[in-house]
Amino acid sequence: MPDLAVPATADALRAEGFADVGAAADVPPLEGRRATVDGRRVAVFRLPDGFAATDAACPHRGGPLSDGIVADDCVTCPLHNWRLNLRTGRVAGQDAAMPLHHVVERDGRLWVRLAGACDGHPAAGAPAARRATAAARA
Repeated sequence: MPDLAVPATADALRAEGFADVGAAADVPPLEGRRATVDGRRVAVFRLPDGFAATDAACPHRGGPLSDGIVADDCVTCPLHNWRLNLRTGRVAGQDAAMPLHHVVERDGRLWVRLAGACDGHPAAGAPAARRATAAARA
């Protein structure tokens, strides 16, 4: 995803639609944590080179993605092993995708803006399959 100009202060982040979801230190390497942004449940992950966020429920059967195993830029749902790429939003081997939310670390805090929350967001310009959760069922 291309980088966006990110506001420098907490007030400016809030004005741009970001929500503080907690301390960056609370997300261990290669793990996820649940958060809520504007009433929507999200999962935030620490990757080797930064953070990623998507909706909290797996598109398969709603499994808790934040409890999944993270490896190779993907999270594997702990219920039925669906594998979501946290860089592209695509689900391996399925015609399904998840929205990717914008994550910023500022002064030790994590800030998340939901995909499509503003026109300039990378996920807002992505294919419709990335913006909407597919209704795939096995």
